[in-house]
Amino acid sequence: MSELLFDVNLQQLPDEYLTGEWTVADRVLNHTDPSTALAQATLFRLQPGLMEIQTPELQDQGSWTVERDALLNRPYLELQLAAEKTRALVTRLRRSMDGQRSQLNLYFQSGMELLLSQPSY
Repeated sequence: MSELLFDVNLQQLPDEYLTGEWTVADRVLNHTDPSTALAQATLFRLQPGLMEIQTPELQDQGSWTVERDALLNRPYLELQLAAEKTRALVTRLRRSMDGQRSQLNLYFQSGMELLLSQPSY
């Protein structure tokens, strides 16, 4: 990626910066069960209140919301699928000046880490 990306202040992160189609660029499972849909996801589609994920073998949908902790105002994603409910801390969001390219780092309760990128190819 040759385009420069800038860090977004997570305490002032607008929820709409998280919407759109995200490709899983990298993942670290740590102690996460590799058979779960989230651990196998290759694509996330986040629209207001609606989440779709794709894995090599299935497509699933559910809901998502942004919650913030009271002390530091850090954003968490609450993700709900039919068979899975979890929470992921947004640890970093980087965007291009024009907002056309983004990278999103998520750290899940299970220890899994995902690097998501936009646009999806």
